[in-house]
Amino acid sequence: MSQKIKLDVVSDVVCPWCIIGYKRLEQAIRELGVEDRIDLEWQPFELNPHMPLEGQNLREHLAEKYGTTKEDSIRARENLTNLGAELGFRFQYDDDMKMLNTFESHILLEYAKSQGKQTELKLRLFSAFFGEGKDISNREVLANELQAVGLDSKRHSNFSTTQKHVFKFNKQKICGSEQVLALSQRWCSTERVH
Repeated sequence: MSQKIKLDVVSDVVCPWCIIGYKRLEQAIRELGVEDRIDLEWQPFELNPHMPLEGQNLREHLAEKYGTTKEDSIRARENLTNLGAELGFRFQYDDDMKMLNTFESHILLEYAKSQGKQTELKLRLFSAFFGEGKDISNREVLANELQAVGLDSKRHSNFSTTQKHVFKFNKQKICGSEQVLALSQRWCSTERVH
C-alpha cells in the first residue's frame, strides 16, 4: 500500500491566485498519476478579514490596498483570465465586481469538510465568485451553493452557529503561525506523509 501524501492548502475563495495554484497542483497530481495517494484539505485564510459585510468595489479595494491603477487592474484581469482558460477555469471580471467578506464561506467549508465534500464546495465557491459573479458573502447564495454540491443547508445552519468560535481560534494556527499565513497569502501547501 502506498503512503498517503497530506496536502494542506491555505486559501481564500476570493483569491484568484489560489484557484490558479490549485489548478496547477491538480494538473501536476494528474500528470504524476498519484490521485489516489493525495489527501487534500483546505485551510481557511481570509484575504481581507476586516472587509465590511457589504463588500467593496474590487478596483477600489485593490487601489487602496496595493496602489493598483485602473490600467494595472485591466492587465491583471486579462492575465488571470488567460491563465484560468489555460487551466480550465473561467474568470469573468466586470466593473461592478466586489471584494467580499468570506468569513461565512470558511464556516461553510468547515461544514463541507465534515461531510466529505470540502474540495467540491471550495471549487463551487471559486466558480460562483469568479465565473458567475455571485455574492458569496450572502447567506442565501451560500445555502444555494451548499445545495449545489448535495449538502443540506439546514444542517449547515446549526453547524455554523456552533462552530464560529472554533474557526476564529483555529484560523490563527494554520501552517504553524500567523507569520506563515502572512507570507503565504496566495498559496501555502505543506506535505505530510502518513
